[in-house]
Amino acid sequence: MSDQGDGYFDETVAARYDDSEGEHFDPEVIAATANFLAGLAGGGRVMEFAIGTGRIAIPLSQRGVPVWGIELSRAMAGRLEDKPEARDIEVAIGDMATTRVEGEFSLVYLVFNTIMNLTSQDDQVACFQNAAAHLSPGGRFVVEVGVPGLQRLPEGERLLAFHHSDDRWGIDEYDVVTQSLRSHHLAFGEGQVETLSVPFRYVWPPELDLMARLAGMVLEDRFGGWDRAPFTGDSRSHVSVWVKPG
Repeated sequence: MSDQGDGYFDETVAARYDDSEGEHFDPEVIAATANFLAGLAGGGRVMEFAIGTGRIAIPLSQRGVPVWGIELSRAMAGRLEDKPEARDIEVAIGDMATTRVEGEFSLVYLVFNTIMNLTSQDDQVACFQNAAAHLSPGGRFVVEVGVPGLQRLPEGERLLAFHHSDDRWGIDEYDVVTQSLRSHHLAFGEGQVETLSVPFRYVWPPELDLMARLAGMVLEDRFGGWDRAPFTGDSRSHVSVWVKPG
């Protein structure tokens, strides 16, 4: 993966990231996520790929779990490091597909669709390999990611609105040939429209399982959410757990 500096998460985005709204920023969802991960950590060291501003890392650390992180965006990492409650969290600046941190970890995790920020299959495979390289035998890799919304697309259409309100619109643009996805964000206010388009590569659960197998890991569990609800054909996202055999 090429060096993109802060990529799409520059200081402008980092400055308002913690003010974001939506399900992933609901305190109950954050608590459920941290509890799920703490239960898998088993008292060992934990690594978050794309740690961001610490939405999950801080509450996980507050549960007594030793947390490290890798983050591409210096702006996002800077926001995390400025928080007093993050003083015990160490962050390495780099790409989650290739950056290595010394030592072994009982758990590596990647949340909030971030695996799709790697926009090629090769980079996503490399991310799984990097996770496995950080894990001790018996360690686990956890990924939270949405299920591609192709079944909700009308025939022949490429655009699907995922959010609409008086002040913000979000529209996903799918390309089924390249398996690419571009999320368009429009914010309305004071007579102006701010726009941001971010590229992704959407990925199916069985494809992720194959990436895990290529990295020497096997699927242990798959849930419809952090509350361990069953994963079904109607699930909009999944939380998957792969284990590195001991």
